[in-house]
Amino acid sequence: MLVLFPLDPNPMIDNDSTEISEIEARIEALTETAGRCRKFILASKLALACGAALLLGTVPGVFEIGAAAWIGSIALVLGGIVSLGSNISTLHQTDAAIGAAEALRSELISRINLRLVHDAPTKLM
Repeated sequence: MLVLFPLDPNPMIDNDSTEISEIEARIEALTETAGRCRKFILASKLALACGAALLLGTVPGVFEIGAAAWIGSIALVLGGIVSLGSNISTLHQTDAAIGAAEALRSELISRINLRLVHDAPTKLM
């Protein structure tokens, strides 16, 4: 079993580990935001498809619907387009923020001078 220990006792390690923990919490929050964006993107595509199907179905006369259904289907199409675009751009920004946070976390971890300890005991008491 290999164990890593700091090479030099350094008070900066405590600050770095606290900052790393904060960055990991931010990454987790951003990951949840990205997941919500993906769900909204799916719902937007579904709304867009339903609205478009209803509009296309009424053109050849497959469905007989009133003016309210026309307005509703147009609203579904427009709302789906707007929501899709908004959530895609938010997802791209969130993915970029996750990448930046992960790069910062890696940089902070690399600043901690760790050394490899061979033949460490398997159980610490």
